[in-house]
Formats: sequence, structure tokens, C-alpha cells
Amino acid sequence: MAETTVQILSDLHLESPNGYDIFHVEPNAPYLALLGDIGYVKDDGFFCFLRRQLAVFRLVFLVLGNHEPYYSSWPGAKARVETFRMGLTQPDRLVLLDQTRYDLSPTVTVLGCTLFSHVAFENQDRVSMGLNDFYLIDDWTVQLHREAHRSDVDWLNAEVECISRLEPHREVLVFTHYCPLTNSDVTDPQHRSSAISSGFMTDLSTELCWKAPVVKVWAFGHTHFNCDLQYENGKRAMSNQRGYYSSQAAGFDVSKVMKIY
Repeated sequence: MAETTVQILSDLHLESPNGYDIFHVEPNAPYLALLGDIGYVKDDGFFCFLRRQLAVFRLVFLVLGNHEPYYSSWPGAKARVETFRMGLTQPDRLVLLDQTRYDLSPTVTVLGCTLFSHVAFENQDRVSMGLNDFYLIDDWTVQLHREAHRSDVDWLNAEVECISRLEPHREVLVFTHYCPLTNSDVTDPQHRSSAISSGFMTDLSTELCWKAPVVKVWAFGHTHFNCDLQYENGKRAMSNQRGYYSSQAAGFDVSKVMKIY
């Protein structure tokens, strides 16, 4: 079986200070996965950055994080990315992962979506007031966020069930922005008891999309806490997040890759 290598980056936050034109990614794999919070889609520089990556990577996967639609809306941000994509000479080399399946090979499949979190009802007011998402994204509410979470999880479960049943030989890589686990080894100790943590992560450990043997790797972002873990069932959970320029996450490596054989 041929080796598949993907370079993983997220939470670059190139919007502040403006770093779209100076942040350099040296290719260490044929494929690049940008797992959200790269910058603001409203900024022209966001697309200049994407264009530079498309010039040096065979394929670029893009997951939208919660910062991409700031000062815009979710539909507006997605439409702007699609307009950019369709203006490319080779549009298929930019893959927007918005409940999207992409077969990298006859044996390797990527499933990707934002994977909004399930905001706990008891902390709804704290999350609503404590996160900029509900101030800086037009027409966005905690209830819509929660509904989007359910939609993403239902889609992931359905895709994984279908692959498990019809194509059990496949190895599935899941790429999301939000974190699919809440255990202590994937979260920053200082935030573990936070009242707004459900705005960042959700425990999917009992869901098929996590448990199924076909799912080999789950890469995510959003938490500004880096990890690379191999669980007893062989599943790998990983993140490679830079974080804000002024408070960068420990362990970030711009050259980090994941390999599957």
C-alpha cells in the first residue's frame, strides 16, 4: 500500500497582526490540510495566502474555523471561498471540507467539516456572552451553533457507517476545526473546568464516527493546545495549532505531517 502524507496546520491567526504575505509554509508533504482559523475570509490576504500554498502543494484541504466568517456570515464566507476556488485554473486542487468526502486514493478517504461544538444548555448564557463568535458573525446564535453541531455529527456518522459497510478496506482521515474529545490529554489544563469549554470541544468518544475501526486519524484545531496521541484501539488524535501571534501554542511545528500506510 502506498504511503499517504499530509501536512497539518491550524489556528495560524494571520489576521492579527496581518501576516498573510509573510507566513511561510515549506512543503513537507504533497498535501496540505488547513484546519481552520487561518484568518478572516473577508481579507484579500487570506486568498493570497491560499494561492501561495496552491503553488507548492499538490492539493490543499481547507476547513473553515469560527474566525473565518468574522465580520461576515457563514453563508457569505463559504460563498467567497467558492468564488475564489472557481476562479482558479485548477479548482479541484482546493478542497473546501464542508461535510465533504474526498478519496485521496483507492484506500484512503478524507472526511471533513467544521464540527461545531455542542454548547451545554447549563452554560449557554456564559458561552453566548463569552465568545466573540456570537458578536462578530452575522446572524449566528448558540442555538444555530448547536444545530450545526448535530448536522456535522450526523453527517460524519452516516459517512463512516456507509464506508464501514460498503468499503471496509478504506482508511479514513477525519479533519475538523473543533475538537472531538474532552479528555485531559487533549485540553489545556488551565481551561479544563471552564464554563465556556463546550464552545470549543465535544466528547464524541461514544459516536460511530470516533469508534469505527475504519477511522484511523482525527486531526483538529481550535483549542490552541497541541497533542499527538495514539490510543489503545490504534486511533490517532492530533493537532498542530500555532495560536495567536502574541501567545503561541507550545509544540507547534510548521512542518508537521501525518502519514498513513
